Amino acid sequence: MEVNLLIRNATIVTMDDGQPRARTLAVHHGRVLALDPDGLRGRTEIDAQGAALVPGFSDAHNHMAWFGAALDEVDLTGLGDLATLYDRVAERAATLAPDAFVIGAGYDDTAIGGHPHRRELDRAAGGRPVVLKHRSGHVTTVNSPVLERIGVLDGSAAVPTGGVVVRDESGDPTGTLEEQAQNLVNVLLVPFATGDLARAIGKASAVYAAEGLTHVTECGIGGGWVGRSPRELAAYQHARAAGDLTVRVQLMPVADVLHPLPGHAEDPAGIGLDLGLRTGFGDDRLRIGPVKIFLDGSLVARTAAMLHPFCDRHSHGYFQDDPDEMRARIVGAHAAGWRIAAHAIGDRAVDLALDVFAEMQRVHPRADARPRIEHAAVTTPEQIARMAQLGVTPVPQLRFLYEIGDTMAEAVGPERSDALYRHGSFLRAGLRVPGSSDRPVASGAPLLGMQSMVERYSASGAVLGPDERVDASTALRAYTLDAAWIAGEEHERGSLTPGKLADFVLLEEDITAVPADRIGTTGVVATFVGGRCTHGAEAMGLAGQEGEDG
Repeated sequence: MEVNLLIRNATIVTMDDGQPRARTLAVHHGRVLALDPDGLRGRTEIDAQGAALVPGFSDAHNHMAWFGAALDEVDLTGLGDLATLYDRVAERAATLAPDAFVIGAGYDDTAIGGHPHRRELDRAAGGRPVVLKHRSGHVTTVNSPVLERIGVLDGSAAVPTGGVVVRDESGDPTGTLEEQAQNLVNVLLVPFATGDLARAIGKASAVYAAEGLTHVTECGIGGGWVGRSPRELAAYQHARAAGDLTVRVQLMPVADVLHPLPGHAEDPAGIGLDLGLRTGFGDDRLRIGPVKIFLDGSLVARTAAMLHPFCDRHSHGYFQDDPDEMRARIVGAHAAGWRIAAHAIGDRAVDLALDVFAEMQRVHPRADARPRIEHAAVTTPEQIARMAQLGVTPVPQLRFLYEIGDTMAEAVGPERSDALYRHGSFLRAGLRVPGSSDRPVASGAPLLGMQSMVERYSASGAVLGPDERVDASTALRAYTLDAAWIAGEEHERGSLTPGKLADFVLLEEDITAVPADRIGTTGVVATFVGGRCTHGAEAMGLAGQEGEDG
């Protein structure tokens, strides 16, 4: 028998307990046909020369369009002082028309000594409007021309519930807008053109393929301060039609875009999208996932809803909206058949999420609801036990520990820092922990995320929660089978099991067998989606390969 693709002489880690290891992989019509088969020939055959072959990586929480768009914006990541930020704004402004927006992303106030000030941005941009996105995504800083346009300077702006316009001691606005107040600025920039969004998605997709990603979940489209257009799904369809979408994508609409739907008296009550679209609609390339609702803010920005105040600020943070309003939205979406993804970083927000999840299952029980808490950054043992009881999946981002762990530890103090972004405790309670990045808040490279799961180092070298460490095999499972499970697609992908989609990655080394500090630098040789090489085709001798396998 001749199959479409045969890869020999590989160190295959299948993530399938029935056959954990293999040397040969046979692919036919886009799916895994067999492991270590006898008597098969391949239309295309590859000698892996001992390279490791693992299931394709999946990121259960990222912001693909945001990341792709940011590739063309002023890069403010990794800066160490405000002066450099102002210089970068000035450099970009000098290339733009007098009325064009200067847009930047990725600054960290805790690393540069504070948020930029609007008047300094006025000077740097030469009067052009400036919009700078904080790395957390939960804060935006703008300059005076923008504040004037949105009515903050003359007092006509109506600040949304769950948002703050930051002012100095004299009551003068500094230019910093927190959480829902960012919507005041979004109306000046959104919607993005569908074509521009599609191109941004294509740019992001190329980066993802080079990192071994074969599936991502886009956490928040269509509206709110995180969405880029009411037609955001169409942008993904355009990118797919153009052949630029090299990863499978699950899309989370934000709760803001759900609304009551007319229907028959026997139809379930609740809220949804037009035509009754809900979680699960689509195919294995592009599918609608859970609905995303923001309950609180950010740990880095000190806006997360906490049971105890931040150690470096006399604040407990705050919710994104009235808790009763958010509760009604979640229950309504669940009643209409949606899975729910609740953004809850602070432990006070986690309590709210668990209360609402318990209520929605009591009122409208559903066996496969799979509710999830995005981030679950600060959790108590009691909350973890309750998560297990309710079948709630936490989706933490362990790379945060390295990139922003030091400032988060300052926020919660030494008594609570070991409880940040748990992993081992969740597993010991019987929970799954899908791998995710929250890119572009942190690096989205899955191998770096796995290294942080194993090491839990901060940038200063501190170990945050040594008892929360896991081994490399567990980290790999997080980014493969467990990420597939939370997407409801564990029967289709996540392991190299005959019959599943042929999504896999060839690595220079077996990351389950190398020292932990080498996981993140292990080279990605090639990435395959449905048996088609999306990265590394030249190295594999597959240059010019077209279309899906089979």
